[in-house]
Amino acid sequence: MAENPEDDGARMSFKDAMSYGDYLSLDPILGASKPLSTAHDEMLFIIQHQTSELWMRLALHELDAARTALTRGDFPPVFKMLTRVARIFEQLNNAWDVLRTMTPSDYTEFREDLGQSSGFQSHQYRLIEYILGNRNTAMMRVHEHRVDLHRMLTQELTQPSLYDVAVARLGEALGRDLPSGALDTPHVAQPAIEDAWAQVYRDPEAQWTLYELAEKLVDLEDYFRRWRFNHVTTVERVIGFKRGTGGTSGVAYLRRMLEVELFPELWNVRGQL
Repeated sequence: MAENPEDDGARMSFKDAMSYGDYLSLDPILGASKPLSTAHDEMLFIIQHQTSELWMRLALHELDAARTALTRGDFPPVFKMLTRVARIFEQLNNAWDVLRTMTPSDYTEFREDLGQSSGFQSHQYRLIEYILGNRNTAMMRVHEHRVDLHRMLTQELTQPSLYDVAVARLGEALGRDLPSGALDTPHVAQPAIEDAWAQVYRDPEAQWTLYELAEKLVDLEDYFRRWRFNHVTTVERVIGFKRGTGGTSGVAYLRRMLEVELFPELWNVRGQL
């Protein structure tokens, strides 16, 4: 006999109560996946990018909270949040495996329907980069058509990046006056910061909290780099070396992005040990 959940106490009528779909606002979310062509794989392409934006929204939620906690020196929740962001990028990495089931022939069926839209226009991705310290203000122009988004990015540039805050905590703990960069430029490696991290790594027991912070940041960037690499590989597999829909050089542009380091001193310091 088929099991009846009602016999186990489950509520079966939601006429006057909030349901699962109500709480998650599933109607507008699921209704937002609207292909512009009749191509079968366009639904895959849309959902891949929509879900990526949802994961990035969570990443921003965690990174902003982590920065706030780190500003006040509350390290334990920072470690948890940074671990979660690394796992979010693991999810984003796994998503490329699904998109790579789309062949070049599949993509050409609907590519023209994308117009000039492109992933590099994602304001959430830009915010993630800005929060982490890669503050390329030239990319602000992409968002000038949306005053609200441009204002959001501008506001982010008035705050120190997560890495700036981490370096500030590093300097305080070691009693060092470490350099801080401009708020609206990408972080550039500084020998004094690298030497400070080297002090932490040479004696982890003496500065275990900073040591753990450093490794959480490295772990985050590790997964972020993998995401970028998988992005390049997927694009090359699907369109080869064609120009991107947004007008970039495509694979060549994405390969240059692989060279960007978010926390360069944490990678350079390994050569000192």
